[in-house]
Amino acid sequence: MKQKENKSFFLMQFGDTPQLRVIDFLIGFRFFDYPMTEIAKESNVSYNSIKLFFQNFIASGLVIKTRKVGKSDYYKLNMDNDFVKNLVKLDWMLVKKNVLSEIKEAAV
Repeated sequence: MKQKENKSFFLMQFGDTPQLRVIDFLIGFRFFDYPMTEIAKESNVSYNSIKLFFQNFIASGLVIKTRKVGKSDYYKLNMDNDFVKNLVKLDWMLVKKNVLSEIKEAAV
């Protein structure tokens, strides 16, 4: 697995675990759907690891299946879920807070 050079503010705040990496990726690309293999690759999580917890994401409503292409099921973040909506808001709040503080530091 390649190491991600810059961690997101979300991962810096809450920790760098496989589950959080997947959620972070899905938040960043929430308007698109992906097969599990692509989610694993882009999240820097092994496919075997993602298989261990991804069904829990589906069962809890964090992730929904959008379509099937060939043998692959495609998934995306469930933006109708209130918890997911709040996670996205939290992510934006973290970004704004950190970017604004970096701008203030650069101005000094």
